Amino acid sequence: MPFAASPSPRRRPILPMATLSALLAACTVGPDFHAPPPPNSSRFTETALPVRTASAATTGGEAQRIASDRDIQGEWWELFHSQQITALVTQALKANPDVAAAQATLRQAKETMRAEQGALLPSLGANLQAERQRESFAALGFGNGSATFTTYSAGLNVSYTLDAFGGIRRQIEQLGAQAEYQRFELEATDLTLAANMINAAINEASLQAQIDTTREIIKADTDALNLTKSRFQLGGVSQVDVLQQQSLLDTQLATLPGLEKQRQQIRNQLAVYLGGHPDQYTTPTLDLKRLTLPTDLPVSLPSKLVEQRPDIRAYEALLHSATAAVGVATANMLPQISLSGSYGHIGSDIPNLFTPTGIVWTIASSLTQPIFQGGTLTARKRAAQAALEVAAAQYSSTVNTAFQNVANALVAIERDAETLKAALAAQKTAASSLTVARSQYTAGAGTYLNVLTAEQADYSTRLNLIAVRAARFTDTVALFQALGGGWWNRTDVDPKVAKCCGVLP
Repeated sequence: MPFAASPSPRRRPILPMATLSALLAACTVGPDFHAPPPPNSSRFTETALPVRTASAATTGGEAQRIASDRDIQGEWWELFHSQQITALVTQALKANPDVAAAQATLRQAKETMRAEQGALLPSLGANLQAERQRESFAALGFGNGSATFTTYSAGLNVSYTLDAFGGIRRQIEQLGAQAEYQRFELEATDLTLAANMINAAINEASLQAQIDTTREIIKADTDALNLTKSRFQLGGVSQVDVLQQQSLLDTQLATLPGLEKQRQQIRNQLAVYLGGHPDQYTTPTLDLKRLTLPTDLPVSLPSKLVEQRPDIRAYEALLHSATAAVGVATANMLPQISLSGSYGHIGSDIPNLFTPTGIVWTIASSLTQPIFQGGTLTARKRAAQAALEVAAAQYSSTVNTAFQNVANALVAIERDAETLKAALAAQKTAASSLTVARSQYTAGAGTYLNVLTAEQADYSTRLNLIAVRAARFTDTVALFQALGGGWWNRTDVDPKVAKCCGVLP
């Protein structure tokens, strides 16, 4: 549309007002926030990890493949292909009070920011007043008479603080950053809860498997003790053999209460994760043998980790808040300009209240410049600058810890796969050794001490194999948690927030 050669008189004031608004918008004191660049790292670990881990012919022994530069699905816990795990996590995310508290805190932060946004607009108020009073003529020198009358007034009051140096805008920016911090604190709460829930369920399954194995061992030891006692009565073995077998049984019996205690305590924790009490938790224990180990592990690039980890994003928001706080402290040292006005009517009765003769109005402006505050404002600015340095250091520390978490998880996935393979081999060797020791003892070619030693080795390797098998599952959980958990791909995440991670188009 072409511009008019000569604007109408009604439109001429718009140009200077628009120019003034543009100048005020451009005049925002203090440093502008820029997100720190991602670390210049090509990998997470000191040396390149193998693409494929070792495998073992047992439950949870599948080889896992590291798929670099792959995105993580939002509901990453579904990769375990366990309806029970999915149900537990889903229920926990809905019912856990920590999640509810984080959601309410986020709403509070957003409303606080919106409340501050109102300071950019004029405030308008209305008043209606009726006053009846008595005046003495003596005060005016007209004798001792008096008069009683009533006055009515109605009007509007307008006030506006001109944000000439951007102090209000910086305050809004700071509150917005604090709301962003709470946004990612909510994501961190969800991620931590999901990881803790899965780990607890896996650990309970591991303890249950150890309890079942220990009971099998106790039964076998009891049968062996009864057999040894029978042989002792027949003179086939010595009393030392009986006592040694009794000692082995007592040792296994002593481990069972500790395993039961740990399992029950984990079930109590699971109940709390679900937002309930221990007496309300009736979910059956997960069967570790039916759990599927994810074989394809999507690992994002190191440069994307700072966008995906909720804790890094939270500390980035705190850095943003600290940056805006410097601008607030700077603006407080500069002049504050305020405009105010009122318009109304006054009259001696209601019918005369809105007559032209009853119109009253005022227009006022003020400029306040701090001159001497005992160094308070300067000290507050220096404190804000120091807080900015603190936030920058904390952000850097959070990034370093995040990279360490991912590296630790990747190394654990590689090494624990090797550990499981070795543990399986050790268990098979111990079982074969026990079979040979029993055969030799039955044939009279070995001692009963050899049998007891072989039994102890077999029991130890069987229980260790269960714990190592469970570790592969918890290692996988740790990796997903360290990478951020794929929150940006969940359907309940604000697309504007997810878009910042480069996930959405």
